[in-house]
Amino acid sequence: MPREHSPVQLVASGDSRLSANQMCWPAQAALESALTAAVEKLSYTIHRAHEVTDEGHGFIDSQKRGIEIFRSIPKDAPLIVAEAVWQYSHHVLAGLLSHQGPILTVANWSGQWPGLVGMLNLNGSLTKAGKPYSTLWSEDFTDDYFLDKLKTWLESGICEHAADHVTPLNAKSIPASAANLGQRLADELLQQKAIMGVFDEGCMGMFNAIIPDHLLHPLGVFKERLSQSALVAEMRTVTDAEAAAVLAWYQQQGMQFHLGTDEATELTEAQILDQCRMYIAAVRLADHFGCETIGIQYQQGLKEMTPASDLVEGTLNSTSRPPVRDRSGARELFPGRSVPHFNEVDECAGLDAILIQRIHRALNQPVETTLHDLRWGCFDQSGTTVEYVWVFEISGSAPAEHLGGWNACHGYRQPPMYFPKGGSTLAGVSKPGEIVWSRIYVADNALHIDLGRGKAIELPEAETQRRLDSTTPVWPIMHGVTYGVTRDQMMAKHQANHVQVVYAENAAAADEALWTRASMANALGLKVNLCGTKKDGSSWEGN
Repeated sequence: MPREHSPVQLVASGDSRLSANQMCWPAQAALESALTAAVEKLSYTIHRAHEVTDEGHGFIDSQKRGIEIFRSIPKDAPLIVAEAVWQYSHHVLAGLLSHQGPILTVANWSGQWPGLVGMLNLNGSLTKAGKPYSTLWSEDFTDDYFLDKLKTWLESGICEHAADHVTPLNAKSIPASAANLGQRLADELLQQKAIMGVFDEGCMGMFNAIIPDHLLHPLGVFKERLSQSALVAEMRTVTDAEAAAVLAWYQQQGMQFHLGTDEATELTEAQILDQCRMYIAAVRLADHFGCETIGIQYQQGLKEMTPASDLVEGTLNSTSRPPVRDRSGARELFPGRSVPHFNEVDECAGLDAILIQRIHRALNQPVETTLHDLRWGCFDQSGTTVEYVWVFEISGSAPAEHLGGWNACHGYRQPPMYFPKGGSTLAGVSKPGEIVWSRIYVADNALHIDLGRGKAIELPEAETQRRLDSTTPVWPIMHGVTYGVTRDQMMAKHQANHVQVVYAENAAAADEALWTRASMANALGLKVNLCGTKKDGSSWEGN
């Protein structure tokens, strides 16, 4: 007679926006059906710990609701958090932290909605909190890799993945020139210090994106905590003529805005002009408070008040950008420089941007940087390459330089289900070239950085469009290849929904930039991991 097992509890964290939860619910229901079949195939049962509501979805849509639901979940039960959508980790974090049974996070391998992104955010948040968990992903929940790992977790409460692509930094391996420059730049940061402007902390429940002050201050970096209401107030001081001048600059540079007349569903000039006001206001506030980098939360609060911030953010990340003067008109602010912005106020990305900007200026390499969602990936269907190609994609904050210049950029209306007030994206396809990818994160009450090499590649228009149509077609995309890191290795190790990218002029320059960042980060006390291989497939240890 088969052994009886306690039911596996299942929860699904969702968005805080009703429109997103309703739109994405069918995909979540499909995931849960396939996952339930896989669990039952292994002679276990699933119990859904919360019901579909009369609002037309079955997501936990607030921290309050999450705490209520976890009160009725047996503390020692095996528990799966299943995600086919973007989710707010704080909806379930309180319950997970006190849960005593084994925890498994699961996502479907689909670009349709950011389920992979949501799961990676939850994983990074659990890692930061020091809460043990296992994680899995699958296209259809029938493949051997998934089923074998699921069986192991059901039987033991743990499943693990190979992480042999990760090499802890041996400081003696750093080339002398990179070691010396990294140390010098670390000393300069510690002596000069830097200010990170934070326009309201904790966007969309991203606990993993908040760096505790006691970890940040020893690096010489300090937060200026600003309110998004201050940004709105500063926007009101921007004149119509100043906003119009920024829009004219975009148009003169060749950016193509795709305009309509319906404010609810189409991009309008009025929305763009409000974004121009936000851009000017953000630059002025960054100057006033002496910020080396800034992050706007937007998704909470501002989304009900202004058009999206992403065109603003991508413009800030661009070295070529509309000039901004102080209120008196006497002084141009940050002339000839970007004002690096960390999307969704992800402070880990902001800290990384500070290191990147200082290093790449010193090396005379491109300084423009952005985070992307680690959105999805698949093999190329055009036959252009046999390499696995990631979809790095974000809601519009990529710099114009990454997309081939302003005349290659498009402005589309942001999706209404996420952005009720509209606003233009900064859309385009990232140019081919060598990149360094990275992620700073918190684990074991310390700052860590994973560093890797890769490239952005060019794919035929039809393949690019297929990937855009499989994700969010109005957002900027990078066709990313990670050297020496497979899909499953990346998913097993990456501690965030975001990945930071920056270009270099060639492979040797990118290697030098990576080594210099490893040196600078190490000198500042971060725990450094080198991921994957060099372009030629050789290991980092061999240097």
